Amino acid sequence: MKKTIVFAACLLWICTIEAQTSGQVATYTPGVGALTDGLYNYAMGSVSDKMSKLNYEDDRIEGSPYMSNDFQQGQLYYGDEMVGNIYYRYNAYNEEIEIKQSNLKEEPVRGLSKDKKIKLVASGKPMSFKTFVNKNGNTKNGYMTQLVSGDYKLYKFLKVTFKEAKKAENTFVKSSPAKFTQSTEYFLEGPDGKRIDQVDLSSKKLMQLVSSEKANELKAFMKENKMKVKEESDLVTAVEFLNGTSGS
Repeated sequence: MKKTIVFAACLLWICTIEAQTSGQVATYTPGVGALTDGLYNYAMGSVSDKMSKLNYEDDRIEGSPYMSNDFQQGQLYYGDEMVGNIYYRYNAYNEEIEIKQSNLKEEPVRGLSKDKKIKLVASGKPMSFKTFVNKNGNTKNGYMTQLVSGDYKLYKFLKVTFKEAKKAENTFVKSSPAKFTQSTEYFLEGPDGKRIDQVDLSSKKLMQLVSSEKANELKAFMKENKMKVKEESDLVTAVEFLNGTSGS
């Protein structure tokens, strides 16, 4: 009870600050359901205008910026506290989760606040805003889906790039349409929780990110099971073994 009261008080402070910085009044209703109402109001932001100049629904553009073009149902959490059920659509190009309280067409679309304590759970997999290091050593921020929990955590990151349409310079060169291209990257967080590093679909790269003792254990496990890390499922199995949860 004490924890909930303190949490609610902290949330009220957050909502007040949010209102002051945005110039809008944040709604926080005391009493039954106040915690959930306040959390939802805090989580809801405005949709970014990064793509305002780009009509990404143009039929001439190939591919999509979304993980799924349709809104899917999920559960919204702030830490371990459940806010409620929402409908979401992840715009990976814009690095934004678009959310609605219902799936009605007339329901306004908002952007999920990029707070690392907020997580969206869909199909049993949590998605949240993280800071990570890519293979070039650059520190980035983005939404990641957690595939494996435990001492070692495995994340999936959907990367989307956009290429402008290109007109043919002459009759010997074909024109190319505007296009969204999607690719999947994977990241590993160690037991200390200090860094989230990119890991390729490679047993060698995975072993470089763990202790020598764990690397030797994993090497023996993979040899015994005649296994190589070539697919997402292989990477999941390897990380589950590092956590001592593999069924093999």
